[in-house]
Amino acid sequence: MTANQLTTDQSAEAPAVTGEHADLLETLAKHRDFLRFTARGLTDEQAGLRTTKSELCLGGLIKHVTAVERNWVDFILQGPSAMPDFTSMTEEDFARREAQFRMLPGETLAGVLDAYAEVARRTEEVVAGLPDLNTSWPLPKAPWFQETEWSLRRVLLHILAETSQHAGHADIIRESLDGAKTMG
Repeated sequence: MTANQLTTDQSAEAPAVTGEHADLLETLAKHRDFLRFTARGLTDEQAGLRTTKSELCLGGLIKHVTAVERNWVDFILQGPSAMPDFTSMTEEDFARREAQFRMLPGETLAGVLDAYAEVARRTEEVVAGLPDLNTSWPLPKAPWFQETEWSLRRVLLHILAETSQHAGHADIIRESLDGAKTMG
């Protein structure tokens, strides 16, 4: 199957997810849970607080991981046209991207978590219907990509790595906020 023929199973009864697909989704779900757990019991104000020297806050991290996962699942379905040309981003583009890392006025932790749950459901549906994780797409233009294309497997591993990395960041931020930890 070529990337242009990539579709997902849209049947009313989705097949049971097994094998590598199931392993990837199960591991991703575990790391999503770690990230969500760091926000347990927080107010909207607490979710927006910077507790370290970093610009990061818990709500902003969850927003960022949500956007990353949404964008890469769009890439799985549509290829590089789903992503911008990162080499031609403007200051306004970068400002919008940086806003992902903050809780903006009017945003709530519940809303951020709901958006994350919706993206997770979509990812799980898409991955469950992928016929072949070896299908590859050319990567969008970006100074940080050394490779020229990624398989769908590599995209999913990137989503997993991003989620795991930011769950660790979130744990540090939460511990700095009130001493609570995800583990230990």
